[in-house]
Amino acid sequence: MNSQNKQLPKIALEQNGFVLVEAEDFTSQSNSEIRKWHITTITQNPTATDAGKSHASSASGKAYIEILPDTRTNHEEKLISGENFSDKPGAVAVVSYKVNFQKPGRYFVWAKIYSTGSEDNGVHVGIDGTWPESGKRMQWCEGKNSWFWDSKQRTQEVHCGVPYQIYLDVLQPGVHEIQFSMREDGFEMDQWIMTIDKDFNPTNDSKF
Repeated sequence: MNSQNKQLPKIALEQNGFVLVEAEDFTSQSNSEIRKWHITTITQNPTATDAGKSHASSASGKAYIEILPDTRTNHEEKLISGENFSDKPGAVAVVSYKVNFQKPGRYFVWAKIYSTGSEDNGVHVGIDGTWPESGKRMQWCEGKNSWFWDSKQRTQEVHCGVPYQIYLDVLQPGVHEIQFSMREDGFEMDQWIMTIDKDFNPTNDSKF
């Protein structure tokens, strides 16, 4: 193939301390032998093999990604650590994005997800192959059966998550790799945001 015809990886641009990324615009995947992120669109529905229903029609850009196969949808189904659940960030189903940061700093991470049950609402986020404590156990309890923005960290005391505790520190300007890895299979993600504004909340803005 002519090198001029190769598709260049999509690099998102942070501007004024803010970046919004479509989940399907990832640049690579890793650790995908057991579980893998799959793109769902109006015409492409890999969840059909898992008896799942597509939510593409209501997603931004009519596309989203989901960790499949989905074998644990509720508490009654068996939890298999390292297969359908991983409390170790970066171990299973890692999806990566490139972001060009002009402004270093502490960025709070938000994601818009679709959760239908009690076992498809958690994920980890990291940067440049590292998985800080502040990126572990992103958790959603609200907004079932709809696309819902949130930024909370599950703790031993608060299972539905504590606000302001999910963030990544960008120490240097330039291109960095932002990564999400599986905590629970069946996790569906439409978009994600990084912002230095601690008080920003996309649920308060109609354009999101």
